Order: sequence, then C-alpha cells, then structure tokens
Amino acid sequence: MSALFSPIKLRGLTLKNRIVVSPMCQYSAEDGVPTDWHFTHINNLALSGASMFCIEATHVEAIGRITPGCLGLYSDASEAALKQILTSVRKHSSTAIAMQLAHAGRKASSARPWDGGQLIPVSEGGWQTVAPSAIPHKDGEAAPTALDASGLKRIREAFVDAAQRAERIGIDAIELHGAHGYLLHQFLSPLSNKRTDEYGGSLENRMRFPLEIYDAVRAVFPHDKPVGMRVSSTDWVEGGWDLAQTIEFARALKARGVDWIDASSGGVSPLQKIALGPGYQVQFAEAIKRETGLPVMAVGLITEPRQAEEIVASGKADMVALARGMLYDPRWAWHAAAELGGEVEAPPQYWRSQPSTQKALFGKTTFGAR
Repeated sequence: MSALFSPIKLRGLTLKNRIVVSPMCQYSAEDGVPTDWHFTHINNLALSGASMFCIEATHVEAIGRITPGCLGLYSDASEAALKQILTSVRKHSSTAIAMQLAHAGRKASSARPWDGGQLIPVSEGGWQTVAPSAIPHKDGEAAPTALDASGLKRIREAFVDAAQRAERIGIDAIELHGAHGYLLHQFLSPLSNKRTDEYGGSLENRMRFPLEIYDAVRAVFPHDKPVGMRVSSTDWVEGGWDLAQTIEFARALKARGVDWIDASSGGVSPLQKIALGPGYQVQFAEAIKRETGLPVMAVGLITEPRQAEEIVASGKADMVALARGMLYDPRWAWHAAAELGGEVEAPPQYWRSQPSTQKALFGKTTFGAR
C-alpha cells in the first residue's frame, strides 16, 4: 500500500490521499472577482487526482491584495462568482476544495509578476499599504502605514467576513496565510515588526495578532471543517524569524486546535539567502511534526512521485503540496498513482485514458459499446 495514497482525516474531512494542490496566485481577477480564467483553472486542477485543491491566496480586503489582479473574497460579486465555480467543480469532482485567506500587508500594491512585480506608486494606480510598522519591504520604496487599533480591528473583521463567505459558498477547509512576507508573517518577524505595544517586541507579542486572526476565523468556521496555517519556517536572514520561533508558534496554534501546518519559508526580506534543492523545505515540516505532533504539509520542489512517497512513508510529513509541478502536469497524481500502485478518482468521461497496464488505476470502472 502506497503511503502517499493512504487516507488522512482532518476533523470531519477525510482525504483519500496525501496530495494537495498548493494555492497558486493567478493574478487574473478583476477588482478581486474571479474570471473565466479561474473557472478553467480550478475546474482543471480539481480533476488532478489530488485529494484537496486549495484556491489561491484570497484576500480579505481590497488593499490587502498583492496585485490589482489578485483574488479577493470581500464583495458579494466575488462570493457569487466563486460559488458558481464551485458548483461546477462539484458536478464532476469529489476533491476537497480549500481556500487560503490572506492579506499582503506591505507587499500589496505590486505589479503582476509578468509586469515586473514591483511596488506600484499611488500616483500610478497603486494604493497605500499597511503593515505592523512603517518599514518598507525594500529600500527606496514608499513606507507602509503602521496599523493602529482600528486598523487591526478592521482586518480581524475582514478575515471573519471572508471566512463566513467561504462557508456560504461551500469551502471545505481554510488555510490562513502566515508566510511569504505577507501581513501575518510581517507581525511574526522581528525584521518587519518593530512595534513597541502589545503586538511587538517579544515572541509572545509578535505572535499575538496572527493568533487573534486564527481564533476569530476558527470561531466562525464550522467546527467539523479544518483550519490550517501556512508558515514561513525561517526568513533565511540572520536575526529574523527562524525554525525555533516557528515551533513555538505551532505549539500555540496546536493549543487552539489548528488542523495542520503548511511549512514553507522566506519572503519577508530581499536579503534572504535560500539554499534551493529538491525538497529543500521538508526539513522544516519534519521538525515541526517531531516537536509538536501536529499534522504537517511539506511543500517546495517536490516533483517526483517516489520523492513524495518517501516524505510521507518516512513520517517527515503527513501531506505533500505541489504547485508548479501541478501546473506543468495537471494529472501528476494520476501518474504518481500509476507509478506507486495507488488509485485515484477520475470522471467517467476520462476512464478510457487508463493505460492498458493500469486496469485498477481509476478503481472499478466499466465501459461498454455496441
């Protein structure tokens, strides 16, 4: 039995395998509202064979979007469009659909990556960003506005509103984005958080706002549906956020009932120096799992089925999340199942694609003709 194709239970949600389609920004929304591109993209990858597809970073307020093309869930128009997409997905796929709720903080108001990805000045159609402290992400950029008490309250309420909208459209799970240099990570990292109030300074204080967001979302999302957190396990910068602090943060989340930790890294500083290589972040997932006992998700340059199998079978992580690998091969999980002796679900319209050497790949199938 392949470990990668064994089930896992997260609260009331049972996943049939350990493969997750990682949230991937598409930069193709209009005023936060998904477009035909999202309809095609989500429906396509919901048929990948992965047990869970996570919708891209979905921002909780307009100024929290990374780019003008980023997805949001702060309007009735976006809620209605996403509900239509999910209705289509459910007709053809039993894949669990998660959503990553996010706020970009000082990394908002950026151009789309294919337009350079740099900060868009207010004079050129950008907007004033917010952050824990009035420190720009890069030297030479306009500084964000440091959030005051009313700003923190507004953002907490925006996360709650987005979580309630996510429940109304039928989302199965929520992942909170506490990584990659976006707002919650900005509070955690001493590189971006220089506050002198109860939200800055000590580790306990820097964790306070992200934990408040978790508590607020958990309180309004149905108890039987899981809520996880993506973290940057290290800033890859001396004196920044690191694995030891991540483990303490994970312990605090565990005490609150978090359902998984998605262990990524980096993003808060352009000074980061990352040693890239296959599965380079698996070490973080493994350490968090070992020290906390929480279910963990490994992500980052996981591309080969046997590599993913080893990660899960050895207990380094409970799930693997693929992003670019899934874009390149939208049937990655099918091919992994064929290689590892697993089984995946496929719609009957595709049953005839099953290789002649893999008669059990899609489980029990029948196909007749006259």
